[in-house]
Amino acid sequence: MATIELRQVEKKFGELHAVKPMELTVQDGEFVVLLGPSGCGKTTTLRMISGLETVTGGTIWLDERNVTWLHPSQRDIAFVFQFYALYPHLTAGQNISFPLQAQGESRETIEKRVKEVVDLLRIRHLLHLRPGNLSGGDQQRIALARALVRRPAAFLMDEPLGALDAEFREAMRAEIKRLHIEQHATTVYVTHDQIEAMAMGDRIVVMSDAVVQQVGTPAEVYHKPANLFVARFIGSPGMNLAAGQYADGVVSLPGSNKLTLPPDWRLALDEALGGEGEVMVGFRPEAAMISDEGTLVGEVYATDMHGAYTMLHVNMNEFDIVHIRSDRLIRFPIGTPVRFDIGPEMARFFDPKTEAAITRRSTSE
Repeated sequence: MATIELRQVEKKFGELHAVKPMELTVQDGEFVVLLGPSGCGKTTTLRMISGLETVTGGTIWLDERNVTWLHPSQRDIAFVFQFYALYPHLTAGQNISFPLQAQGESRETIEKRVKEVVDLLRIRHLLHLRPGNLSGGDQQRIALARALVRRPAAFLMDEPLGALDAEFREAMRAEIKRLHIEQHATTVYVTHDQIEAMAMGDRIVVMSDAVVQQVGTPAEVYHKPANLFVARFIGSPGMNLAAGQYADGVVSLPGSNKLTLPPDWRLALDEALGGEGEVMVGFRPEAAMISDEGTLVGEVYATDMHGAYTMLHVNMNEFDIVHIRSDRLIRFPIGTPVRFDIGPEMARFFDPKTEAAITRRSTSE
């Protein structure tokens, strides 16, 4: 497999930036997900790595080899598209073997390599069928097999599960991750589905407006978002965000609520805000704990049953609604007053002017 490096890579169409200069290294055997809303630049980035799109600036390296201006066929990279791009007049088996035939491999090599990927994906019973007779999930397996049979240096996947229904998506998500682990395959995967990204990625590259917002493990981007965009975008629902006013170690929140901060957060906000000022308080639904002794107060606006838990939508005032994850067995009629606390270890704070996260400081510093 291979290491992929993007060194100040950018793409412009006229004066419009599709991807602003970015630095990214995908380590050998790593599964990296490019995640973001439509139009953020993630697919353009993938196409530049593959050579299907030329760069405007910067260089692309594959195992310390500059491949920036090489033709896609010279990069030893396999691309799996959202729409399977199978040859409709060929059987599944012929589709899988086609790349090896195009490379002029011997019949013995083709048969051996096809057998390996067919057994790996458990699709031998599909080999005699044409794509029109296959389900969406089976067509995607054939497309994956066609990419795997080449044994490329790296795999690029552009929303390969986007055309599948929910049941097939979950099954194929596990299949792709299993193949990645077994093959130790360097993989760059594009999706706009943050649940998919969290489930599959070793690291996630969150993009918005042609800019990389944060690079980190799923746990890092979920629990420690770098800015307000990442906080809102990651999670279902996203992180709760409430505008507050900070002074003397206390944040005043909507609905006459007050949040007293522990020493480490007080130190961080004193430094970041110059002692006082506006601040955005963020917390995940599971970070809020319903309690009769809770220091924060709200009123139940709506409830959603999720099977294992109930999601409460709680009004802190007329405009600020937060989501709190609660026990599935406890019923909260609409209009019920509730008290809750926010676990200080799971609270996050953001500067509303820069939208950047404020870093917690140790009191020992």
